[in-house]
Amino acid sequence: MTFEPADLNLTDPTKSYLEFVLNTDPRLGIASAALNADVSIEAVQVRTAATQEWLGRLVRCEPNAMHCTLVESTEIPTLFHPCVEEDKDSPAAVNGSGCVCRRSFYDLEFGLPVVGQHFKHQGQGGTDRWSYQTYAPLALRPKDTFSSFLVGRGLFWARTSEGLLAILPQRRAVGYNVGYSGGSGPEALAAYLTQVADTDGKDTTVGTPYHRAHPAILEWTESEAADRGTNELTLRDLKAMMNG
Repeated sequence: MTFEPADLNLTDPTKSYLEFVLNTDPRLGIASAALNADVSIEAVQVRTAATQEWLGRLVRCEPNAMHCTLVESTEIPTLFHPCVEEDKDSPAAVNGSGCVCRRSFYDLEFGLPVVGQHFKHQGQGGTDRWSYQTYAPLALRPKDTFSSFLVGRGLFWARTSEGLLAILPQRRAVGYNVGYSGGSGPEALAAYLTQVADTDGKDTTVGTPYHRAHPAILEWTESEAADRGTNELTLRDLKAMMNG
């Protein structure tokens, strides 16, 4: 399926899911995004400052069809079970105080669905953690300008010129990665960062061909430095790399 930003706007929260493209296979009982990449945020990644900032703007909501695409078909009923902290008799409760519930949210700025998964051991002092599943946008919002790129603990973010933090736009089946050479992940990321630098942060649409990655930016995404701690590159930093 080809995607042209003029055809679909999948980042405008006022349109929400009305223009979200799904891939379905009734024979296998599968429904998922056809264009937007799904993003998993594990419990250890929740502790990062960027993730906490993103979580702070999520709005809790009732589950809908979009949330159902973020879980296995057999797990859909769990979207409707309350947390043990809200109902000790919930089907999600484990031995009275443990919990394996899910919660539904939406990203206030991008209108995309988010599912939080709770894992809590019974009793006091045990494991009590949340992880999250969502979709990446296909571009920043219509009037946004890319200002900086952040990477940390395997998560990739963009910040706009107005300071809004967003999951870095990403297309399905085109994963990003850093810290090694010869792989499609660092190449895809370098190509995208080259595009935003080339356009002064104005073209944030996904789908940049790998061969357009600037050698200096590719060298950075393939380096160990890119995978060390939390890194932030401003638009000025990216342009400086390209100008050598």
